[in-house]
Amino acid sequence: MRGSRIKRFLPLLVAAYALVELWIIVELAGLIGWLAVLALLIGGFVLGGWVIKRAGLRALRATTSGRMPEGEARTAVTIAGGVLLMVPGFLSDVIGLLCQVPPVAKALQRIPMALLRRGPLGDAVRVQEQMRIHQPDGKVVQGEVIHDDAPQEGSYDYGRRDDDGPQGQIRR
Repeated sequence: MRGSRIKRFLPLLVAAYALVELWIIVELAGLIGWLAVLALLIGGFVLGGWVIKRAGLRALRATTSGRMPEGEARTAVTIAGGVLLMVPGFLSDVIGLLCQVPPVAKALQRIPMALLRRGPLGDAVRVQEQMRIHQPDGKVVQGEVIHDDAPQEGSYDYGRRDDDGPQGQIRR
């Protein structure tokens, strides 16, 4: 029910947001002039592009150097802030600039992972986290464990305690 209510009012919210942005632009143009407003809007677009490029290059360098990029959620918040800077309007610019402030970004970085965990990619995110826990260095050693006292045919006896007898050998 909650999802359908949001879907019903989303067009109204988008229209209200556009009207507020337009009102801010007209009022600001009355104060400082249309040319200055246009220059500020273009400057916000350029700044947003630079922020997105910088965050993307930082993540790319981390990935190509063989290590996982730290703070994927922080990168997502930075890129979202850059996109908001590129959207025409001053309200979106203020929100985009707030996304670049470290304390605000730290508070907001919980949101992308929470959305991913609940969304359609939730299973993939959980599997990725499990893989990091079980294989932190990413190295896999191929081998086979052979117990001398295990039955030759059939399955392994799970009721047997491994610490009572010989420890087994690893063959490579």
